[in-house]
Amino acid sequence: VQLVESGGGLVQPGGSLRLSCAASEFTFSRYIMSWYRQAPGKERELVASISGAVGSTNYADSVKGRFTISRDNAKNTVYLQMNSLKPEDTAVYYCKARRSTFDYWGQGTQVTVSS
Repeated sequence: VQLVESGGGLVQPGGSLRLSCAASEFTFSRYIMSWYRQAPGKERELVASISGAVGSTNYADSVKGRFTISRDNAKNTVYLQMNSLKPEDTAVYYCKARRSTFDYWGQGTQVTVSS
């Protein structure tokens, strides 16, 4: 499984970004997809996750109401819509695919929230 993130960049506080993660795996719908982030000097943390076929979602408390995770199984892609961004959202954002006990990670995309 190969995962390629895109959509990161520099945005002002209060702004929005949409991250995308394209997967090479044709059984994409069987994978739980997640977004994680890692800020400098901090541990990697779970931001949001979405299940396979049903699409149940889960969010970190720090992003609830501001971020939305979604997936398009026909395009093998998972998205993270980020609104009302704050400086503390600055981090490298990683996409992860999980099936059974196997985890696959993307290379990450930088998100910087600064005026």
